[in-house]
Amino acid sequence: MNRVTTAKNKRIALFGLGGSGLATARALAAGGARITCWDDNPESVAKATAEGIVTGNLHEFDWSSADSLVLAPGVPLTHPKPHWVVDLARNAGVEVIGDVELFCRERRALAPTAPFIAITGTNGKSTTTALIAHILRTAGRDVQLGGNIGTPVLELEPPAANRYHVVECSSYQIDLSPSLDPSIGVLLNLSPDHLDRHGSMENYAAIKARLLQGADYAICGIDDEHSRRIAIGLEDGGSRIETISVSGAGKTLDLSAASSLRGDHNLQNALAAKAACKALGLGEDEILTGLNSFPGLAHRMQIVARCGRTVFVNDSKATNADAAAKSLSSFSSIHWIAGGLPKEGGIEALRPLFGRVEKAYLIGEAAPAFAATLGDTVPYEISGTLEAAVGHAAEGAAASDAGEPVVLLAPAAASFDQFRNFEKRGEAFVNAVMALKGIEASPTAQPGDDA
Repeated sequence: MNRVTTAKNKRIALFGLGGSGLATARALAAGGARITCWDDNPESVAKATAEGIVTGNLHEFDWSSADSLVLAPGVPLTHPKPHWVVDLARNAGVEVIGDVELFCRERRALAPTAPFIAITGTNGKSTTTALIAHILRTAGRDVQLGGNIGTPVLELEPPAANRYHVVECSSYQIDLSPSLDPSIGVLLNLSPDHLDRHGSMENYAAIKARLLQGADYAICGIDDEHSRRIAIGLEDGGSRIETISVSGAGKTLDLSAASSLRGDHNLQNALAAKAACKALGLGEDEILTGLNSFPGLAHRMQIVARCGRTVFVNDSKATNADAAAKSLSSFSSIHWIAGGLPKEGGIEALRPLFGRVEKAYLIGEAAPAFAATLGDTVPYEISGTLEAAVGHAAEGAAASDAGEPVVLLAPAAASFDQFRNFEKRGEAFVNAVMALKGIEASPTAQPGDDA
């Protein structure tokens, strides 16, 4: 765990006591800060108090004595309107920052040249973050992986000269990090997302751009207009920048042996990871070894098992048609498990990919609507439950004439009708697959595996 020594003896107000908020409170207290923590949820306050963290209602806090407000990334900073605690801090002239900013300050104090790779983008940032960390670890480096991907950045080991911090950054975290200064900054892509929290696409893009603007070396995807504009601006400003694209030169990266990196979206992820690791001094062979051995992330086009010729793929994270399109376009001879809580538009946008599907197995509330869209184009059954769908899809794939039939969970729907979240749905898929006879599990996929 990091101790935030740069905040020693400073008066810090902290708001938001979820996972990252608690980790930040612990790190601040361990570093000698004088903290007062609060949350709108009384249960979160009670949990922190029971742990020995100093809590107090920030409505009654003496803001004139404060040095900083540390805000959890899930708390509104600007839109749709600032949270009340943000207004109190700003009215008193108190800076509002987050956990990544605290990490940056510690790095500058402890080991300013320590490798720090920060990754953002609308899509693919978790895979790219994990891929960079995997390549570095495979090459024998001391790697700390965290941030928005799971482990809070202040729960990682502290910066050190030969320790590589690979950190996924959400737009919320960037917005709370005014001095974000990674060794290498990666921006993969931009598309409309979180606009309720940023007000407009222009604001959202400007926040994402900050990660590259503060980096010693920038890597930027240019396959969308917003990212391309950011790259042009950085080039015009004299920044050290490398651009990546899945067209043209990008096609020369051979991922045929990297089974977990199928599809153009993963080509972009791999190009970014290769560029970052090359800039860090790794050789081509080290990078290729890491790419080819990358196991993938749970619930994201995760190859979980084989049974004879059949491959079983868990893409439970594909909670809408856009996301499901990526996995459907990456395979053929698909026995497609789809459905759940329907989203606007259903699966109509996937019609151009229906030719890749041998049969669909429909589950959850969306099953009737999905069946109506499939119509006479794709054979289907309404399986009802995920467990039934897995069993029937496995039987259908085993009877297929295809060389490598695929049983693919790509729901194109939310999970909440039958599961608490997409992770639990993915775990249920893995458990059902592992219960089949003749299964050969992927070394990275075990029953109950959780991202």
